[in-house]
Amino acid sequence: MTDNKNNAYQHIDKSRFVFTQMDTALHDTKLETKSRSYLADAWLRFRKNKSSVVAAFIIAFLLIFALVSPIISPYTINDKDRFYQSYAPYVEAIAEKHIGIFDGATTRSSQNEKSMTFWRGIAEETGRDPVLRILNTVTTQTTHRGKTRDVYSYTIETNQYYEKGMIYSVFSYAEFEKIQAWQDETGIQVIYPYVEPKDIAGITDNPNLWYKVDSSGAAKLDADGNFVPVYSTNQALAGAEYHSLRIPGDDGSYVYSTAKSGAVQCRVNYYNYYTYVNGHEPFYLFGTNSMGQDLFMAIGIGARFSIIFAVLVSAINLFIGAIYGSIEGYYGGAIDLTMERISDILGGIPFVVATTLFQLHLAQKVGVVPSFLFAFVLTGWLGMAALTRRQFYRFKGQEFILAARTLGASDARLMFKHIFPNSIGTIITSVALVIPSVISSETQLTYLGIINLSDFAGTSIGTLMSQGQVAMTSAPHAIFFPSLFISLLLISFNLFGNGLRDAFNPTTRGEDD
Repeated sequence: MTDNKNNAYQHIDKSRFVFTQMDTALHDTKLETKSRSYLADAWLRFRKNKSSVVAAFIIAFLLIFALVSPIISPYTINDKDRFYQSYAPYVEAIAEKHIGIFDGATTRSSQNEKSMTFWRGIAEETGRDPVLRILNTVTTQTTHRGKTRDVYSYTIETNQYYEKGMIYSVFSYAEFEKIQAWQDETGIQVIYPYVEPKDIAGITDNPNLWYKVDSSGAAKLDADGNFVPVYSTNQALAGAEYHSLRIPGDDGSYVYSTAKSGAVQCRVNYYNYYTYVNGHEPFYLFGTNSMGQDLFMAIGIGARFSIIFAVLVSAINLFIGAIYGSIEGYYGGAIDLTMERISDILGGIPFVVATTLFQLHLAQKVGVVPSFLFAFVLTGWLGMAALTRRQFYRFKGQEFILAARTLGASDARLMFKHIFPNSIGTIITSVALVIPSVISSETQLTYLGIINLSDFAGTSIGTLMSQGQVAMTSAPHAIFFPSLFISLLLISFNLFGNGLRDAFNPTTRGEDD
């Protein structure tokens, strides 16, 4: 059989055999595609994780919000309005369009005819109608002395900023003159005619009564159903000369102030007075909290502290835990056993108990924030140390480590030049997962009132949520917006951290380190 094959080959023309690379040096062919670095490869994997990419954009948006909101807000953390507390979101430009948002609306049920007349009285005097819309009307019939009549009960939405109406306020004579000058300059009426209690059935605690009422405060309307004004014309009552804007119908006889302990007391349109004091109309994109602070600004202030504090804690825990875990994992044996028992002892300390004790004793010496930071660092590095230890056990037996040791590399070089760089991907991604944990713990402690950061940071997300809980039923926005912010932040950080872990360590995708 072999002879037959050889004979067949002999019949092939030798000219058909050609040496293709004779006397030519052979080299590897250059790759036609561009090589990718480790980071570029990780970025490619990260981009394929859509949820992590979306989370990254949300985190970026929240960080920008925390940075920008206190800057663009017309308020500071020290601006606390004692009248506009737990008020709904309000933007005048949007409220004027009557589209049902940012109009400072609150729902009021069981409003009878007396209540509706009261709201109408505010609207007629101030020019701003508190009643935005009537949601429901219930009609019932009652019989009195043989006569049957209809009784109406209304459920309405009112503008909280308009329904404040008038307030009593005391000014110095100089301030009284300044307000009059501002009125003349802007054409906005702040000071309204004074009303004597005797003319409103002796009622002294309701500055919005400017018309005849009975002892219960119900309006006494004229035959045409109109209010009967009872503005004071007693010039002997006047506390200071009034020479500014007057309301329609005033022929110069109305009194606009009364003497009050070396000053003057006035009836003031609070909405306009607010504009006079602040230089702008009320503007609360997220509403106000129970302290009368702008929630839009306060959330940004609280978020700044939470994020900076979490990053600082994570960086310190990374530094301590990486060194501690490296020593454990590299040397092993008795050193590892001893250090692990120390970690077990520290890990048994309840975090809340430690934090509370530090705030009761250590905070008096070093301050609230340093003691709070120490409570997080005391045991917070243990998880990072355990992770680093596992990574060192994973890599220290590899061939490239043996080769480096054979070439004379020192322990420090082997630890931090060879093993640690190979572990950095897992370690860094774990830091991204630690950050939301720190933020969550900080928020819980401030929400429960164990920690009070108001004196240092101005406020915190947990404090805002605690304040919002007080008025949850009447002002749900006060807890909704802080809760929404912290929820988005924590969820996004967790998704982002998981995406980083899968990108840097594709073999551990879907697993917990």
